[in-house]
Amino acid sequence: MDDGNHGSAADRVATSAAGERSSRLKYVAAGASVGVASVLIAAKAGAWFATGSVSLLSTLVDSLLDLAASLVNFVAVHQAAQPPDREHRFGHGKAEPLAGLAQAAFVGGSAVFLIVQAAEKLVHPTPISNSTIGIGVMVLSIALTLVLVLFQRFVVQRTGSVAIAADSLHYRADLFVNISVIIALLLATKGGWIVADPLLALVIAAYILWGAVGIFRSSLNLLMDRELPEEDRARIRRIASAHPSVIAIHDLRTRSSGTQTFIQFHLEMQGDLSLYDAHAISDDVMDEIEEAFPGAEVLIHEDPFGVEEKRAIFK
Repeated sequence: MDDGNHGSAADRVATSAAGERSSRLKYVAAGASVGVASVLIAAKAGAWFATGSVSLLSTLVDSLLDLAASLVNFVAVHQAAQPPDREHRFGHGKAEPLAGLAQAAFVGGSAVFLIVQAAEKLVHPTPISNSTIGIGVMVLSIALTLVLVLFQRFVVQRTGSVAIAADSLHYRADLFVNISVIIALLLATKGGWIVADPLLALVIAAYILWGAVGIFRSSLNLLMDRELPEEDRARIRRIASAHPSVIAIHDLRTRSSGTQTFIQFHLEMQGDLSLYDAHAISDDVMDEIEEAFPGAEVLIHEDPFGVEEKRAIFK
């Protein structure tokens, strides 16, 4: 059985250095989101007290939950970056989807709170004052959030971090929410349509709740060891089967744990091959798959072709 540890010392050093760079990027991104959320909370709290706008309150609550989620992410990113140990041989990558579940709970709770506040404003509408302050704060929020989202996108492209991607989803939604709040403030103060404020808050709450469902599903899939997408599995089969000495593969199993991908399968070859030759063929296949899936841990079991296994075989 191939354990995937046959790379050169230079390869291992390069992989370790890449992992450290990835961890540093995720730390910076997680810290940046905490800082931005803290600034926006202070600004939005002052604007809400000055205007009384429930749609502005919705963005304040969203920022409070963004801060909570970002703090959870910061801890999760640190934990997920810890190397495997005796008690956690597969690493700590599942700390990231656990953080995603916490985010889903935070976001879902905020949506319910906003629905209650908006419903009250619909029943008892009140005029909005000092709209200029609210609009100014929203413009500041858009500028800071846009910079953060662009940086998070860069980090996700470099690291593939589930936690940073989930965190970025919040802030991308905030961009649209903040623009919508500006529209609501203008409609309520300039157009005289007071109910625009609570109506928009309800739309924002629905959008936030939908985002929470998406985060919950993606995090649960990782925690439940869901298989990689079928196109990735088909690609693995093609790579393994392309080797001239490989007759077939079976029992392909894949899963992700945070940013770590695990791939294992049985490789069928002629039964008269020596152990040395079978091992060399497996190494060749493993190298090809690791090149196609950087950072993946590949485990291969060599089988003689035509030998029926007692347990069920999955394609």
